[in-house]
Amino acid sequence: MSGILYGVGVGPGDPELLTLKAARIIRECHVVAVPDSGSGEQVALDIAREQIGAKPILLCPMPMTRDEEKLRRGREESAGLICEHLAKGETVAFLTLGDPTVYSTYLYLHRLVEAKGFEAHMVAGVPSFCAAAAALDMPLCEAGQPLHILPASYGGAEEALELPGVKVLMKSGKSIGRLLEQLAEKGLTAFSAMAERVGLPGERLTPDLSRLEDEPGYFSIVIVKETEQ
Repeated sequence: MSGILYGVGVGPGDPELLTLKAARIIRECHVVAVPDSGSGEQVALDIAREQIGAKPILLCPMPMTRDEEKLRRGREESAGLICEHLAKGETVAFLTLGDPTVYSTYLYLHRLVEAKGFEAHMVAGVPSFCAAAAALDMPLCEAGQPLHILPASYGGAEEALELPGVKVLMKSGKSIGRLLEQLAEKGLTAFSAMAERVGLPGERLTPDLSRLEDEPGYFSIVIVKETEQ
C-alpha cells in the first residue's frame, strides 16, 4: 500500500500558531520533508521542531530563482525523492510556511506527486497576512471592504494599488524598494503598515510606513488600508 503526502502549513513563524491537525500529522508521519533553497535557513523546520522529534528529514531542492528550467528540475527531483518514500508505504509531511494554498512551494509538488499516481492532501495553516494584521492590532477588512492578496515582486503592483479596498502585498523580496516608492508616489505611505518576520526572532512592526527607518527584510508583508468602515 502506498503512503500519503501531506502538504502541511506550519503558519508564519510562531510555533503556537501550528494547528492541532498539523501537529498531529507531523507527529504521526514517517518522514518530514522541507524545501531546501541552499541558503541554510530552514524556517518551517524550526517552527515544527518540537513535533518532529527524531524523524528523518528529507531535504527537497527548491532553488530561489525565476529561472523556469531550474525550478522545473528542482520540483521534479523533489517529487521523485518524495515518491520513493511513498512507494515504500511511508507517509510524508512536507512543511511549508503559512498556508499551502497561498503562494506555496508545495503546490507544484502536490500536482507532480498526484500525476505519478500517489495520494496527496493539503493541511491548512495560518496565513502570514492574517498573523501580520493581528500583530499590528488592525482589522484586515471590515463590513463590505474587498481584500486583495497580491504578489508584489511579480509585476502589476502599481496598477493593483488602484483597486478598492484593502491590499496585502506579499512576496516583495528584492522589489520592496520599488514598492515603497510606488506607495509614496500614490500618497499611500501613511495608510500602509508593514510586518516583518512575524512570530520569528527579529520581528518588527511598522504601523505607519511613513515612519519606516531601516531597509525591510525578505519576510515582509505590507498592508494598505486607506479607510475603515
